[in-house]
Amino acid sequence: MNIVCLKQVTVIFYDNSSLELMYDTLQLEQSRDGRVIIPDAFKRNKSIVTIIEGKAKIINSMGDRITSQIKVA
Repeated sequence: MNIVCLKQVTVIFYDNSSLELMYDTLQLEQSRDGRVIIPDAFKRNKSIVTIIEGKAKIINSMGDRITSQIKVA
């Protein structure tokens, strides 16, 4: 497995100690076949749901909408 470059991805996952859906944006090594390599240390105690290319802005998760905390007059 030859490393080609670094790639920014957003990883959506469940932490095994919680039912809360979480995400993190990471710079990961990408192999020659185009797959990113997720370090074992990051995968530990997580159930990975999906990997999205680039930095994703999550605006709706499991039916919950993120609302602004700024009061609009």
